[in-house]
Amino acid sequence: MSTAAKVITWSTVIIAALVLSGFIFFKFCFVYAEGVNEGDINYFQREGYIFKTYEGKMIQTGLKSVKGVQGSIQSNEFKFSVEKESVARQLNEGTNTGVKLHWKRYLGTLPWRGNSPYIVDSVYVAK
Repeated sequence: MSTAAKVITWSTVIIAALVLSGFIFFKFCFVYAEGVNEGDINYFQREGYIFKTYEGKMIQTGLKSVKGVQGSIQSNEFKFSVEKESVARQLNEGTNTGVKLHWKRYLGTLPWRGNSPYIVDSVYVAK
């Protein structure tokens, strides 16, 4: 193999590795959005076969219509995951009515982080 071919091969490998690294970062580590939702916790549980994660659902005030089904309404739901043990303990021990959840949204999910792209990182009592 000539020197030029080696340079082209290594350049291609390095560029491909950089592109793959950038894709993985933006898909799984980049925080796409942050926000706060307020409502009542419907359920909060620890689940999973291999990776045990905390998953929950919040019912928010207000109603929305179901797309494609005329005349039907349902409550607003916010499904979320919790990564930190301290936040999970706070949700398990609290009253879970009238709480605000601060979350970060990622573009992709990881099995050890949870099933939802919304990861709750702190809990506040709504006033």
